Amino acid sequence: MKIAIAQLNPIIGDLSGNAQKILETAQQAASAGVRLLLTPELSLCGYPPRDLLLNPSFVKAMQITLKKLAQDLPPNLAVLVGTVVRNAEAHIAGGKTLFNSIAWLEAGKIKQYFHKRLLPTYDVFDEKRYFEPGLQANYFTLDDINIGVTICEDLWNDEEFWGKRSYAVNPIADLSILGVDLIVNLSASPYTVGKQKLREAMLKHSAVNFQQPVIYTNQVGGNDDLIFDGRSFGLNRQGEIICRAKGFDADLLVVEFDETQRDLKLDSVSPIYESEDEEIWHALVLGVGDYIRKCRFSQVILGLSGGVDSALVAAIATAALGKENVFGILMPSPYSSQHSISDALALADNLGIKTQILPIGKLMQGFDNSLAELFAGTEFGIAEENIQSRIRGNLLMAIANKFGHLLLSTGNKSEMAVGYCTLYGDMNGGLAVIADVPKTRVYSLCNWLNFHHKKEIIPQNILTKAPSAELKPGQVDQDSLPAYEILDDILQRLIHEHQSAEQIVAAGHDQVIVNRVLQMVARAEFKRRQAPPGLKITDRAFGTGWRMPIASKINWLALN
Repeated sequence: MKIAIAQLNPIIGDLSGNAQKILETAQQAASAGVRLLLTPELSLCGYPPRDLLLNPSFVKAMQITLKKLAQDLPPNLAVLVGTVVRNAEAHIAGGKTLFNSIAWLEAGKIKQYFHKRLLPTYDVFDEKRYFEPGLQANYFTLDDINIGVTICEDLWNDEEFWGKRSYAVNPIADLSILGVDLIVNLSASPYTVGKQKLREAMLKHSAVNFQQPVIYTNQVGGNDDLIFDGRSFGLNRQGEIICRAKGFDADLLVVEFDETQRDLKLDSVSPIYESEDEEIWHALVLGVGDYIRKCRFSQVILGLSGGVDSALVAAIATAALGKENVFGILMPSPYSSQHSISDALALADNLGIKTQILPIGKLMQGFDNSLAELFAGTEFGIAEENIQSRIRGNLLMAIANKFGHLLLSTGNKSEMAVGYCTLYGDMNGGLAVIADVPKTRVYSLCNWLNFHHKKEIIPQNILTKAPSAELKPGQVDQDSLPAYEILDDILQRLIHEHQSAEQIVAAGHDQVIVNRVLQMVARAEFKRRQAPPGLKITDRAFGTGWRMPIASKINWLALN
């Protein structure tokens, strides 16, 4: 039996458009002699649909679209499509009104539904808000082959692999007891750095432990702050990778199930990425491109400061959208160094993007004059420094509004963590491209980019000069922050590893610096709440999975 993996990039809510993608892929698969086509979790509506699911009209439209899709599909092809199904017993048992389901479509009909059993509620996931868990092991028989059906999280509860059990049941173990010939998993699993290695290790353990071949089908594409990397794959009973789809791109893989051996045959295996930097680069390019297109923009604008952050964002945007669709604005102040202008122009020349220089000195004088009486008798400080950033933010927003561009924010994760950024200034924008990329990783990505292209994309002077906001004479970031190597390690331990101040100090960091960083992180929460959405690439991003209170009184230093 030939089985096809459809690694699709849906647009959330575009029911007719997503159905058309499934149909076109199904026709292509049928032409290749495929018997069964697999599509990702919620492939009909896109994942995550969030509170669209609370609209009964949307759910009804999904059911109508699913029935029409079943009628339009090639007659000899069975297709598994991700959808939602109403819970007919919700009013009796008091459960949720919907199931997260897979529909088996064949011969013009919806033949059967399979409901997701494990519903995640951690990080960016909130599925218990919408769905009732399925209670039965899911499988169906196609041409004398018993195929077990699981949906995303259903794979992630192998007690032997994790050393613990997060849910009461293990759907993979249940299917193994039933003696199915093949397990398929239809996923919408968001990307984080290194996650593919974890997926493959986890499923290898399951395949070997239960002696079951497994096909994992994952969504691809950017949806708001989430990036889905695809990289669908299959394993035989020995736990060997027999196929792997492309990363960060739509794909269609056809594999063969040997009915005699009751196993999957070796097929096309796309290579793994050589480094984390390469992987992250492709993720960010996909995330930017899809965010722009799915929000119905075509061109972007950003401020070019001559610094490393805006340089990386400009490079990502150019790769995602093409050089003709990226517009860089230089806004030097009297405090800007000459190399900031020359470095920014050199970057723009390397990328081939258009630029405009808008000096802000006279605008700064206007603000100073307006505030002179009120600020009389006070010293020049952060308020005056931030006016420069807010002038730049206003100019960028004006240009974006005038020409219908989307403004990209260029702040990195290290700055967002400690609040080294200005509300209504450099935080302005519709998308924060590198908001989940620490400063040290920003440099690493830029160096990788130059190495990968075997030429200078990011000018060398940008990579070697001391980072500075240039809001006053001679200013550098380390006037206000620890060295980024120190800061990023502290933030990694605090944010990702949930270490206490005592543990971070025990790891070799200075007590005074640790205390100051923890206080800065806590105080910056109100800024992060007002930031534009940022693309998630780590397991702990300042996005939908970050749920900290703004108004609070917690002493982080006392929590050891």
